[in-house]
Amino acid sequence: MFGDLAHVDCWIFDLDNTLYPAKADLFALIDVKMGEFIQGLLGCDATEARVVQKRYFMEHGTTLSGLMRHHDIEPRAFLDYVHDISMDRLEVDPALNAHIAALPGRRLIFTNGDAAYAGRVLERLGLADMFEQIHDIHACQYVPKPDPAGYKALCAAYDVDPTRAAFFEDMARNLRPAKAIGMTTIWVNNGSEAGGHEHHPDFVDFETDHLRPFLADILGEHP
Repeated sequence: MFGDLAHVDCWIFDLDNTLYPAKADLFALIDVKMGEFIQGLLGCDATEARVVQKRYFMEHGTTLSGLMRHHDIEPRAFLDYVHDISMDRLEVDPALNAHIAALPGRRLIFTNGDAAYAGRVLERLGLADMFEQIHDIHACQYVPKPDPAGYKALCAAYDVDPTRAAFFEDMARNLRPAKAIGMTTIWVNNGSEAGGHEHHPDFVDFETDHLRPFLADILGEHP
């Protein structure tokens, strides 16, 4: 497999459900916090709050983006509230960490979360010093993946040649803009909610259900 990726010198990773298994279900904790925030904002019950939350996620890429568009909320207050969760569900994967460290070239994070939250996740996973930069929702002016602007901004900000970059992501639809600017795309299909939504083989170069063996294969190592 390495021959197919030998041109890559910049490795870009989504954060949640990509650098750790979806079965950790960290989003379940965030979901609770989002529901509480929406109930307080709209004065509705938990059932209606969940309907709003999931509708905005599907229509706008993130619940935050929908809330900003329809309710003009202050994004930092929302992000601080929903990301105030325990990281106890996450575990260090020493083999995965070693594979990431061995990738030749640069390593970046591209997330619809914010850098403060991403930093906590990376710290818990033992990856805090592994990545050069975190390109987050603030850097994207609160316009989430899969809007193409965020991908172009990442490349401009960090001098990334997209034709020499690989992008790992658990949400298939978020790979389309990466492929459009020349990135090699890898769908980490590990059970994320709506992970296969809008999937199309035209913009998915590789698919794996687990990041560790895929990286081992790239490096010519046994998983």
